Amino acid sequence: MEKPSLPLLNAMDRAAFTAALGMVFEDSSWVADGAWAARPFASVTALHNAMVAVVAQAGEDRQRALLCAHPDLAGKLARAGTLTAHSTAEQAGLGLDRLDEGEFAFFDHHNRAYRERFGFPFIIAVKENTKASIKEAMTRRLAQDAGQERETALGEVAKIAKYRLEAMLGS
Repeated sequence: MEKPSLPLLNAMDRAAFTAALGMVFEDSSWVADGAWAARPFASVTALHNAMVAVVAQAGEDRQRALLCAHPDLAGKLARAGTLTAHSTAEQAGLGLDRLDEGEFAFFDHHNRAYRERFGFPFIIAVKENTKASIKEAMTRRLAQDAGQERETALGEVAKIAKYRLEAMLGS
């Protein structure tokens, strides 16, 4: 398939649109499927807003499934090389695929503590952060209440999707 553009996406049937954008929200093609009806999109921002609205209108179970579709940062899947192409590139761009043993131990401990506390992985838009700021956020966000952290995580998912759309379509 040719590289998508807004005019091309606006002309696609639902199946093609969903296939083209299904990975923008990690392993959650239902978001793209739900946004299809809002076509035509005048801008990448309008497309992103429509997709975020689909997530906002989804029930708590579907939102939790979306959060759970994200991998742990510097986790076992990353080390095994089995992340999605988007997640691999995002984590590698920050060097999370090249951590020393102490750093791996920090991420393992905090990923596990976070999942135990909130029931989904720690999610952050790595493009806006450094390794140090991610480590600080992991520690700080463990102290948030569950509802506040769920909203924070959904906000981070929206940021990640925005960066993915911009990479695909331009800003």
